[in-house]
Amino acid sequence: MLLRSIKDGVRSVFRNFSLSTASILCSTITLILVAVAMVLSANVDNFTKKIEDDMTIVVFLDSKATKEEVENIKTQIENLDNIDEDEIVYKTKAEVKMEMQSESAIFNTVMGDWNDDTNPLKDTFQLKVKDIEQINKTAKEIEKMDKVSTVQYGEGIVEKMVGAFKWIERIAYGTVLALILVTIFLIINTIKLTIFSRQKEIEIMRLVGASNFVIKTPFIVEGMFLGLIGSVIPVLVVLFGYTTLYDVTKGYLFSPIIQLIKPTPFIYYTSGIIILIAMIVGMIGSARASRKYLKV
Repeated sequence: MLLRSIKDGVRSVFRNFSLSTASILCSTITLILVAVAMVLSANVDNFTKKIEDDMTIVVFLDSKATKEEVENIKTQIENLDNIDEDEIVYKTKAEVKMEMQSESAIFNTVMGDWNDDTNPLKDTFQLKVKDIEQINKTAKEIEKMDKVSTVQYGEGIVEKMVGAFKWIERIAYGTVLALILVTIFLIINTIKLTIFSRQKEIEIMRLVGASNFVIKTPFIVEGMFLGLIGSVIPVLVVLFGYTTLYDVTKGYLFSPIIQLIKPTPFIYYTSGIIILIAMIVGMIGSARASRKYLKV
């Protein structure tokens, strides 16, 4: 009986071809937008996490700080709730000088004659925070410590970037939800019209004692297949479109900081989610339509 219901549902997609085509086209358009919003939100989340992972607070120490005072500063920093204790790195001014020289030929030339007495750089602690939204508060707490000269982390710019990314992510998630609701609405209307066109058939099924499950199942299967067919083009857009975008942009947008997620396995996970959303949305829309308009 279930197999027959499935066959009836699939057959109904082609029997009401004009209605099905309209629903599939509308579903395809909305699912493409859902796919774009999903890809955008996933990459924005990736941008934000990368900024959080790479963000470093640099603590410049007073040049007259003794070893005991440096150890005391380290202990105070470790006691702060927002500091990752495993990511505290101490560098002497000599190490900072060598690092800068290795990064630039100009720095190497300028700093080549510096010794411990003439080196104007400062010893530093490089830190990472657990919650980037609290980075400003943490930096101010460290700056108040004795023998701390100054604290730098790119203040202002970091908060604005993270804030902007989070707003984009919220908008993308909201767009996905709104488009899913639109798709459900389209499926409901398609199934409603299908039900109206098959009223006589449904009445006959009732007269011969068909159960509610038997009557509703073909419509639910029809909605599932409408969603599944509507997901074909969006999946192709993700598989080939995102891969092309990644190759053309060489994996980042505007700056190496804003890196895109690598296509594999991201495109396969995303495609699977789109197919699942399409099928579930189709089934939900059909179930709601059949419950409302079949009166079963």
